[in-house]
Amino acid sequence: MSAALGVWPVRVEAERIGATLAARLDGDLFRPWEQEEPQKSQFQALFRQRAQWVLVMATGIATRFVDGLLQDKHQDPAVVVVDEAGRYAVALVGGHEGGANTLAYRVANAVGAVPVVTTATEATKTLVVGVGCRKGVSEEQINQAILHALEHRALSAVREIATVDLKAEEPGLLAFAQRHGIPLRIITKQQIEARSWVGQPSEWVRQAVGLDGVCEPCALIASPRGRLAVPKTTLDGVAVAVVEDEWRPVW
Repeated sequence: MSAALGVWPVRVEAERIGATLAARLDGDLFRPWEQEEPQKSQFQALFRQRAQWVLVMATGIATRFVDGLLQDKHQDPAVVVVDEAGRYAVALVGGHEGGANTLAYRVANAVGAVPVVTTATEATKTLVVGVGCRKGVSEEQINQAILHALEHRALSAVREIATVDLKAEEPGLLAFAQRHGIPLRIITKQQIEARSWVGQPSEWVRQAVGLDGVCEPCALIASPRGRLAVPKTTLDGVAVAVVEDEWRPVW
């Protein structure tokens, strides 16, 4: 099976977002409407020639596309479905073993979508950590600041780390997320401007990135039904806020 990623938009109208995803994820874009053969047949013939697939279509169509193809969760390609408007990136098949959970975050960060991960392990993690930092901070600085903010809370309870798009390529932050296997959720500056929940606005942040704050609004946007369990704390050039998801069954 090829290690490459395939991007499959089901309609010609979705070619633009498909091309964007292929470019930003270093994948191959397919244009199935150029062939006379039915799309489902085309896809099923190519399914195992890619390690990962991003399907730009409704989940119902995607489910029909993979019908009868799945054999073993340790060998099946990962499948992520994204709608044509780029609103949601759903890890459909191969969440852990195939890397679909990680791919869902990559897709989401590429087009500003919301990653949708439904595997049970992630459902038990209730914390989202928002991070803002000065340029060039080290992985160890990130580590110490997050552990300081978490206090008695376990790092293993963190579902994702959220930061602003201006910090999406910060080496220390990327290294920390990769080392601990925690997805990095990118929140756009425009999203924060629209929902700027900040306890104490920072003049330094305002001058540096044009926002009143980063860590608090990023964490709250990433976990909209959560509560701010730890307001902004700063340590050695890193600002951290912790939001706890307070979902409880209603029965």
